[in-house]
Amino acid sequence: MRVLVTGGAGFIGSHYVRSMLGGAYPMYADAHVTVLDKLTYAGNLANLAPVADHPRYDFVHGDIADAALLATVVPGNDLIVNFAAETHVDRSIADPTAFLRSNVLGVHCLLEAARTADVPTVVHISTDEVYGSLDTGSWPEDHPLLPNSPYSAAKAGGDLMCRAYHRTYGMDVRVTRCSNNYGPYQYPEKLIPLFVTNLLDGLPVPLYGDGGNIRDWLHVDDHCRGIQLVVERGAPGEIYNIGGGTELSNKELTGLLLEALGADWSMVKPVADRPGHDRRYSVDVTKLSALGYAPAVGFHRGLAEVVAWYRDNETWWRPLKNR
Repeated sequence: MRVLVTGGAGFIGSHYVRSMLGGAYPMYADAHVTVLDKLTYAGNLANLAPVADHPRYDFVHGDIADAALLATVVPGNDLIVNFAAETHVDRSIADPTAFLRSNVLGVHCLLEAARTADVPTVVHISTDEVYGSLDTGSWPEDHPLLPNSPYSAAKAGGDLMCRAYHRTYGMDVRVTRCSNNYGPYQYPEKLIPLFVTNLLDGLPVPLYGDGGNIRDWLHVDDHCRGIQLVVERGAPGEIYNIGGGTELSNKELTGLLLEALGADWSMVKPVADRPGHDRRYSVDVTKLSALGYAPAVGFHRGLAEVVAWYRDNETWWRPLKNR
């Protein structure tokens, strides 16, 4: 079994790679894993240091939008899991171009390379943000796509390319859409690691608007287990939501982080709300639950472990804070 993991040096992709090579997925215990990553600001070989010397691991530096490179890397793989993406909403608002290149053109190039090479299965990792925002209830997978930021619009474009390649060419392409991830090795521009590292440094934390935006929080290990269920038991052309089951407003989460770091609300700096800021996300995980999915990492335990990880791994995050 040969597995190509694109974007495998990022936060979620590297967790998936470490888990697979560490034996967490018994059906893939003998898999050879090749990581292809462009190593943008959020791609970090330090994330893969624990498996760097593994005999069934290779790394290729490159871009999924580079068709010539893909023609040399893609053939011979039995599975592609695509994590490669630009993901930060604020950056997409400032400059959408890179998001279109990676999240739409890159997905097209990868699918075309997989089609040409007859790769049996492609699993594309997407986001709940493609659905837009909702006041009540939870999104099923067949909910219309109503993205509200350049980031989520680009991700929706990639999702639709996956659908097109399944419907037009009969490829086995599967899509997962996750809620907000957290865990170790997450780049410190994201809410939880940003707030934790700021508070460790005695710096204030920025809270958008009234802090009432609600997100469902998903530990990265639960996310990767959900992805692997889709790999092993999912159906061609299907979409699967992956959620954590813990909905919190940003203000509620801020309170938990302040408590965990021994800080008070004087460390919170209100800032103007993000343009087009979605109010609430919530995914219906019934479809994936039928394959055996259930979150295993309780949020309060997971958050405490993440805070401890950042406290103990300053040498990992300190250089990233200064980029």
